[in-house]
Amino acid sequence: MMKPVALEIELADAPAVLDRARALLPPDDHVYVTGVVHALVALLRLAYDRGTTISRIRRLFHLHSSEKLADIFRSTAAPSPSQADDLVEPDPSSDGAATPSGTRDRASATAPPVGEASDADRAADDDHAEVSPATAGTSTEPSAANASPDVGAAKPEPKKRQGHGRIGAAEYRPARRDYVAHDRLHVGDNCPECAHGRLYDLHRPSCIMRIVGQAPLAALIWDCQQLRCGGCGHVFTADAPAEARGPKYDPTAVATMADFRYGNGMPLNRLARMQRQRDCPVPASTQWEVVRDHVGILEPVFDELRRRAAMGDVLHNDDTTMPILALMGKRREELLAAGALPDPERTGLFTTATVSITGEGPIALFATGRKHAGENLTKLLAQRDAAASPPIHMCDGLDRNRPNGHTVLEANCLAHGRRQIVDEIANFPTECRYVLETLGKVFKHDEDCRQQGMSDDERLAHHQEHSAPVMAELEHWIQAEFDGHHIEPNSGFGRALQYLQKRWARLTLFLRVAGAPLDNNICERALKMAIRHRNNSLFYRTEYGAYVGDVYMTIISTTILHHENPFDYLVALLRHEAEVAAAPGAWLPWTYRVTLARVQANATAALAAA
Repeated sequence: MMKPVALEIELADAPAVLDRARALLPPDDHVYVTGVVHALVALLRLAYDRGTTISRIRRLFHLHSSEKLADIFRSTAAPSPSQADDLVEPDPSSDGAATPSGTRDRASATAPPVGEASDADRAADDDHAEVSPATAGTSTEPSAANASPDVGAAKPEPKKRQGHGRIGAAEYRPARRDYVAHDRLHVGDNCPECAHGRLYDLHRPSCIMRIVGQAPLAALIWDCQQLRCGGCGHVFTADAPAEARGPKYDPTAVATMADFRYGNGMPLNRLARMQRQRDCPVPASTQWEVVRDHVGILEPVFDELRRRAAMGDVLHNDDTTMPILALMGKRREELLAAGALPDPERTGLFTTATVSITGEGPIALFATGRKHAGENLTKLLAQRDAAASPPIHMCDGLDRNRPNGHTVLEANCLAHGRRQIVDEIANFPTECRYVLETLGKVFKHDEDCRQQGMSDDERLAHHQEHSAPVMAELEHWIQAEFDGHHIEPNSGFGRALQYLQKRWARLTLFLRVAGAPLDNNICERALKMAIRHRNNSLFYRTEYGAYVGDVYMTIISTTILHHENPFDYLVALLRHEAEVAAAPGAWLPWTYRVTLARVQANATAALAAA
């Protein structure tokens, strides 16, 4: 390929250049050149647009972020595995090795005509939906092998799309509900229509719902009258009502600030700007002081969650980078000069997410600092009972995710191995499709176990019966491809297969150990909370600020995993500080409702006795 030469061009001259080229090029070549110029113009427009993202550029070239077979093979139109043998031709340049034909794929690009901009170029970026490997491994495209010979046969009804319809009023649990009695008629009155029937209550009121807007944080003000004596000057102030007594920032305000910042990734300055625009100012510095000052109330629950997570049967972990300004740049140099930074060669800063599967449910833990995932897991396992059996450890295969000095049954994420194959679709469509459809069967078996509510032992027996032959066949096929020199080991696809071979025992632990998961998706989803915070707030200022974020994220994420409302849970903890400190085990996300009901019942009984 020739070395590219930088040229100064005017986009406005492109139509005239294409018109002149029409007389010099064959029609097919002119169409080709016109398409390339249109794509270049569209790409330059996106480059000049400050709102351009990688997602918009990928959509320009029809590149899909989804990993479903129906999407990734939409443009390649790869044949099914049953037709693979018909597409393999001997390559005369190799020593008898066979290479599949059609492995070179064209990248199609759709661009608006020169001088025009498409609506898609101005569209906002779509959120990337997470694809479950259970559905990603199953193609929805019809194949010739599965086609029915009976053309007149009845077609199965299409599956009803989930998530349609209106949201019922029962879903709005915190909404204030007011009962409206009939203004003219009453139970027992004669019917005004037929004059002989009696009216009775249906006990099914007609529901009307309206959605109103309000600032996230609202201020309540009580103006207490003051009276002053004209003789002695003494001032008498009216007693404040019960709801006006207490700290300035109610537990509901603290929970809102914490949930917005750490649960949903909204920076403090953004919330401060929103509040100021709604004439209820709460500065960013004040928000930080409020959540910082209340984190001590949550620490007993945080410590209890860590203690119980250490005893989990399955431990998922992974990490992501997280800047901490106090450990970067000039501040880091000052710490090094003062000898206050141990292990000076280490520069990485991480947030580790650990999801422990316990008998009481999943627990998500977050830890931010200089330690990577393996070191944080080592610290967690130090709290584990030495007499307990070794846990299953699920990670993505990186060495830094493994704990030191503790025995675990290591499992690797099969979804990570699958993703290595997806990356090579354009170069090896036939072989990749075979591997993806084979893995799709295994994920489908696991989904069946989940839907049927199988126990760990039943799930293990099901996988040994249905998934073990599939994985054995795939392992044999991979080795045969290397032995027959059909795949270059140093190619992208060869390295992807070697990734599977190297970790095969850990990738297939679910075939030998009850309860071993197939993937690390639950940890990846939990880690998104920290990534969302990093993408919006960009960094933590200090190590203590990172610790505060870890406490709130741990509690919020674990609450969500137990399908509870994190706002209600935080409010309950903040309002019962003494009870939480005395018995944190009674105030966990899956136990607090029972405890709260008991506390309220005792308070009601005490009030009645008084």
